[in-house]
Amino acid sequence: MSTRGQFNTKNPTIKRILKEASELASNPSSDLHAEPLEDNLFEWHFTLRGPPAPSPYDGGLYHGRIVLPSTYPLRPPSFRFLTPTGRFEVNREICLSISGHHEETWQPAWGIRTAMVAIRSFMDTDAKGQVGGIECNEQARKKMAVESVEWKCAACGKSNAEIMKEREETVKEMGGEKTEEVVPEELRLAYRDELNRVAEGGDAASKSETKESKGKERATETTPPVTSEPSPRPSAPVASSPRVTLPPPPARTIQLPQIATQQSAEASPAWIDHAIYGLIAAILFMVLRKVI
Repeated sequence: MSTRGQFNTKNPTIKRILKEASELASNPSSDLHAEPLEDNLFEWHFTLRGPPAPSPYDGGLYHGRIVLPSTYPLRPPSFRFLTPTGRFEVNREICLSISGHHEETWQPAWGIRTAMVAIRSFMDTDAKGQVGGIECNEQARKKMAVESVEWKCAACGKSNAEIMKEREETVKEMGGEKTEEVVPEELRLAYRDELNRVAEGGDAASKSETKESKGKERATETTPPVTSEPSPRPSAPVASSPRVTLPPPPARTIQLPQIATQQSAEASPAWIDHAIYGLIAAILFMVLRKVI
C-alpha cells in the first residue's frame, strides 16, 4: 500500500487501520471486499454481494464508502452506498447500530469486516423509517440488482463485477474461502432495538392523534351536550290548589303634594307683605298728591 509511508505507523489509529487492511487482503472473501484509498487511509471503498435467494438482492453487487474517524476504533465509522440498492439511499450516511449514528452501541473490538457482514445481513430487513433507509417493492430491487453488476466506481476505476471477480480469483489462489465472520448477537439486538425505536417514533404522531381523538370521543360520551334551554313559560294555576286571596296593600301617602302645599303655605306670607307694601305706597301717593 502506497499510503503506509505517509502516516505515523506508531499511531494507534494508523496501526489499527493498517492491521485491518492487511487482514482483509490476506483473508479474502468472495462475498465482500473493502480497502482504503491509495491516498487516504481514512476513506475506504467496499463492494458487497447481495444476500442469496430468496432475497431480491440475490445476484446484485453493491459499492459504497466508509469514512473512519480520527479516533478509530474508539468511535465507529460511517457508511454510505453509492450503488442503488432499493434498501439504502444513494450517497447518504445510513443509520446502523454499528455506524456513527449510534456510538453508544459501538465496540472497538468490531472492525470493517464485522461491519460489512452486518450490513449484508441487514439488507433484507425493513427500513421502518430508518435514517438512510428506503422502502421499495421487490420487483424494483431485483431490477437494481441486475443493473448493479456493471456499475462502475470513478474512484476505484473498476466495475463491481471486475472487483468481485478479482476477489474470487484471489480466494481460489489461497486455497478456498475461510469461514465467514458471524454478526455478533449483541449487534443484531442493538439493530433490532433501533428499528423498533424508529418505528415507534414514526408512529408517534399518528398514535398521539388517535389518543387525542379517542379522548375527545370519551369526553363526548361521558359529558352530556350543553344546550340552551328555552325560558320557562308561566304555568296555568293548578285546580287542586286553592287560590289564596291576599288583602290589598295599604294605600301609600304620597309626600310630594304635601311638600308642595307646605311650600305654598310658607310662601303665602311673602305675597301678602308685598300687597300690603303696595297698598301703603298707593295711600301715601294719594295723600301727598292732595297735600300738594
